[in-house]
Amino acid sequence: QVQLVESGGGLVQDGGSLRLSCAVSGGIWSNLAMGWFRQTPGKEREFVATIGWSSTGPLYADSVKGRFDISRDNSKSTVYLQMHSLKPEDTAVYYCAARWFRASMSTADYAYWGQGTQVTVSS
Repeated sequence: QVQLVESGGGLVQDGGSLRLSCAVSGGIWSNLAMGWFRQTPGKEREFVATIGWSSTGPLYADSVKGRFDISRDNSKSTVYLQMHSLKPEDTAVYYCAARWFRASMSTADYAYWGQGTQVTVSS
């Protein structure tokens, strides 16, 4: 069973930076594609970024392109989301997700999810 644990969320001011981490266990890390998604109350979970099993991709939502960077450290079985120039509209619960091999922007394609970490950007 693949397990994902996110960390690194918190409160940051408008224009600030945060780095989210997602540690993965229980699966064949090298075969997993990873994604980051986010959700605010009353809205559907939305795609943020994804990276393929061999670091192929990555792909970003238009709203975060140029500000966020997804990467993976194979020695630590961890995927990161480095977030710069944060805006109040980035406030959400951020979820890490995993699927086999290919990167995807669709929540429906991911079988494994973390518990989420809150990111709050104050204006």
